[in-house]
Formats: sequence, structure tokens, C-alpha cells
Amino acid sequence: MSTETTTQAPTAAAQAEGAAASRWADFTVRFVSGAAMAVIGLMAVLAGGVWFQMLTVFVTAVMVWELWMMIEPQRPTPGMLLAALVASVLSGQLAEPGLWMLLLFLIVPLAGAAVLRSERLTFLCFAAAIEVAGWGLVSFRHDFGVAWLMWLILVVVVTDVFGYLAGRLIGGPKFWPKVSPKKTWSGTSAGWICAGLVGAAFAIWHDAGWHLVWISMLLSFASQMGDIGESALKRRMRVKDSSTLIPGHGGLFDRFDGLLGASIFMLAFSAIGLLPGISL
Repeated sequence: MSTETTTQAPTAAAQAEGAAASRWADFTVRFVSGAAMAVIGLMAVLAGGVWFQMLTVFVTAVMVWELWMMIEPQRPTPGMLLAALVASVLSGQLAEPGLWMLLLFLIVPLAGAAVLRSERLTFLCFAAAIEVAGWGLVSFRHDFGVAWLMWLILVVVVTDVFGYLAGRLIGGPKFWPKVSPKKTWSGTSAGWICAGLVGAAFAIWHDAGWHLVWISMLLSFASQMGDIGESALKRRMRVKDSSTLIPGHGGLFDRFDGLLGASIFMLAFSAIGLLPGISL
């Protein structure tokens, strides 16, 4: 007498339920760690001064270390030394402001490129962008006050949060599947719309003019390009995350790539006088 074991294929409803559960599986961890980062960041932004400077220098140095580890993970020591060099150079730039100090931005990228065995140009470009963005954020907070920096951060946050939620809830066609497979047009558009709403609220509160709406939407796009740029880097390096420092988010580079793009965009716009009340 033989016995047969049969397995019943999951129904379409069960498959849909499993897919939905998988889609939201990381949401709790992502939310908790994101909230913790938001609290720490908000406290530093409001405190300003040395507190915000220390946080920015730390994040910038770690991002350069993560960049190194994505390119050459088998040699961590040079990456750690470069991170220490980033902290020293950026602290010096912030302590002694002046255009001549911008030359120091070349020290870390060139030093890293000199000791890498591959992807020298990749490291050079990304390390320079990270350091310039860190310097820009501290300079904005010091020179123009907390309000403009909060506008930039809010645009980046709503772009990321509502883009993530819309992408998960609505889905649809991919924005740039070859570079960022998870990013959808629905999430991208939601980010632009919510950024425009932030710009409208800020224009009313700060009396900055309604053109701040489309500037906010462009800032949102710059934030998304920072995200996509890092996604392209990870695909090139064949890694999922820049590191595993933040539960649910990966590394600091994964979390602050959008802020990097937005900071560089804001530097460019403020330099040519297109941001009301801000000029460099």
C-alpha cells in the first residue's frame, strides 16, 4: 500500500496576500530607524553651530568610507584612513571659510584615487560630490539660517517618503528600470507634487514668492537624481546597499544620497542668485 503526498498550489488570493506582506515587510524597521535619524537630525539642525557641523562631518566621512568599501571592500584600512582625512579636511574648511579652501576638496578624492586599484574616476567624482554637499549644508545653516535648510530637508524627506508610499501603493511603470528597478513613475510624480506643496507652504509662510513651488519641484528632481546616481553606482559595484549601518535603510550613503543631490543643486541655484533671499 502506497501513500501519496500532495501539495496544493497556493490560490491567487493567497499569492496576492503573500506579495502584499512581502511588500510591507521592512516598513516597521524602516520607519523606526528613519524616525530615530529624523529626531537626531532635527535636533542638530535646530541647535546649529558645532552640533550640526559635527553631525555633518561625521555623515560625510562615513559616506566616503562606504564609497571606498563598495569599490574595494577587501582593503578596509585605506577607507578608514580616508574617512579620518575627510573629517579633518572638512572641519578645516568650515573653520577657515574662503574660496581658497575649496582647493582642499581635491585632497580626499585625489588621495583615494591614487591608492585605489580600480574605479579611480568613480571615486574621484563621488567623493568630491559628497564633500562639497557636506560643506554646502553647513554653510547654508550658518549663513542663511535654519528656515532655508529646513525647506531643503523637508523637500527631500517628502520626496522620499511619499515617493516610497506611492510606489508601493500604486506601482505602475518603472521610472528608469536599468538603473533603479524599484523606482516608479507614480512614486517619482508623487515626490514632485509633494515637494511643490512644501514650496507653496514655505512661500506663504516665508513670503518668498510662488516661484518657490517650481524650484521645490526641481529640488525634488535633483534629490531623485542623487538617489539614482547612487543606485547606478551600486549596480556598477554589484552591491545591494552601501553598508549595513542602518536597519531597513542600508548605509548612510543609501539614506542621504537624495540630500547630496539636493545640496549640490541648491549650491548651484544660490550661487547664481535664483533662490530668494539667498546668495553666495
